[in-house]
Amino acid sequence: MTEKIVPDTSIIIDGKLSELIERGETKTDIVIPEFVVDELENQANEGKETGYRGIEEIKKIRMLAEREGLNLSFEGRKPTTEEIELSHNGRIDALIRDMAEEMDATLFTADAVQGKIARAKGIEVREFKTETDLDFSLEQYFDDKTMSVHLKEGSKPKAKRGLPGEFELEDIGKDVLTREKMYSLMDETVEKAEMSGKGLVEMEKEGATVIQLGEYRIAMTRPPFSEAAEITAVRPVAKVTLDDYDMSDGLLTRLKTEAEGILVAGAPGHGKSTFSQALAEYYSDNGQVVKTMENPRDLDVGADITQYKGLEDSMEDTGDFLLLARPDYTVFDEVRKTDDFEVFADMRMAGVGMIGVVHASEAVDAVQRLIGRVELGMIPQVCDTVVFIKDAQIEEVYKLELVVKVPQGMTEEDLARPVIQISRFEDDAPQYEVYTYGEETVVVPVTDSEEETGAQRLAREKLQQQLGSRVDDPVIEFISDNHIRLMVSEDEISHVIGKGGENIDRLEDELGLDITVEPNTPTSKGEISFELSEKGNSVIIDVGEEKSGTEVDIYEGDEFLFTATVGKSGDISLTKKSELANRVIGANESGRLKVRA
Repeated sequence: MTEKIVPDTSIIIDGKLSELIERGETKTDIVIPEFVVDELENQANEGKETGYRGIEEIKKIRMLAEREGLNLSFEGRKPTTEEIELSHNGRIDALIRDMAEEMDATLFTADAVQGKIARAKGIEVREFKTETDLDFSLEQYFDDKTMSVHLKEGSKPKAKRGLPGEFELEDIGKDVLTREKMYSLMDETVEKAEMSGKGLVEMEKEGATVIQLGEYRIAMTRPPFSEAAEITAVRPVAKVTLDDYDMSDGLLTRLKTEAEGILVAGAPGHGKSTFSQALAEYYSDNGQVVKTMENPRDLDVGADITQYKGLEDSMEDTGDFLLLARPDYTVFDEVRKTDDFEVFADMRMAGVGMIGVVHASEAVDAVQRLIGRVELGMIPQVCDTVVFIKDAQIEEVYKLELVVKVPQGMTEEDLARPVIQISRFEDDAPQYEVYTYGEETVVVPVTDSEEETGAQRLAREKLQQQLGSRVDDPVIEFISDNHIRLMVSEDEISHVIGKGGENIDRLEDELGLDITVEPNTPTSKGEISFELSEKGNSVIIDVGEEKSGTEVDIYEGDEFLFTATVGKSGDISLTKKSELANRVIGANESGRLKVRA
């Protein structure tokens, strides 16, 4: 062996060199290339755990070298920006090999490719094989019933134990976790993921790392992203199939032959991902080609199902790639952002069967997540089935279909419009209707009770919103499903009606309802006697000269018609050909005309 050691970046990150020095297995001079230091610094600046761990390893090597009397030096020039950018293509590794060759030193590496190239060039190499059986300390916090482990600097270890929907958060340790302990766990976990064939570093950002290690998904944070070091490790506690769910033959048939746009909804921790992976394996076992889109990848699926993450951090690019791979079904875990819903819809419209995992507190919330992101008429094509999971069981199943009808609570045929009908699958009972109301798309509950309908509630809310601050305490009553009586104070009537009736016409158009505006009649007003007569082109309501100058209200039964000021002769005159005069004559003939003052 030569008198000098030149370690590359991989062996520094691996921590092997400090182990050799501690065990007294190397007594030679150590030359750390500046290329290695700069590469580690660049990784640390990008928030990567490998960078932090490599820097800590150099500090440890320096301390041990001083203790053991070894010569440690840092030599070589600093790499250029271009060389650092090309490090993933092997540029830094090549520079380190050149330095070892020039110094006639032994290259220490944990990179098999680096070792092969160095030997081909005649450089002396000591290659350290990647270990796949490293101890994994986080596993000690798990037992058979542990769903997730929660470790935070300054707190005691905690874990959620139980089954989905029935878990409890428990203390699992007596000692408060120190920063040193947390960083040690983080370093070991990253090393395990990088060195094990079962591990993947899914994401590395400044202060945040996500790792998939076997069945564990591990999220780690440190300052500056979080105020303290934290590790959250999650593991599925049950491997289930569709046979484990209380599912009717009809639902199984729908999932097998009819449903092609499925949203699996539920609150966190209730088992929606578990159901989705059971459904994915059901399709796979029945001869379908199944893929997944996950970020990070943590579904526990069989070997026949390929799991994809964001292609260069883009789920849109992953979707484009999957269209070339032609899967029969794709599981999208999780669909959250607008871009995710657009990718889900695009793939579904391209003919791919889609299963989307969505956070929702109620089944209908999954449909509401689509509104504004997918054109209304396309929603049933994008999502035809919603499966709501609660406490690891199927709580509710909805089916969606597009029909043209008058929404419930509206009666006039000219109010017919495209309506998405959301029905309970098992009994086909309508639960909600989705349609445009004015300029908005609304989700209205369907009710069979005699109470105010969903459409009436919506109309009331919309009217109150439109009136805003212009009207104080309006009284809204439904004369029929499509006719509203709006009662306001007399001085507010002109604001509600508007010039030439423009305000009330706009409200009626937006609501699709007729609106009768009446004054909020004081209780002091009572019925008075009158006489009705016709003279020439006029209809005369005579209430007596003593009422001259008084405002009176004219009603047909309980329906307000208009307010008028009594003339000097004690009468109110209407043009006979007007619609209002015809209503007055008709009300009088039926005995329903009333005058109040």
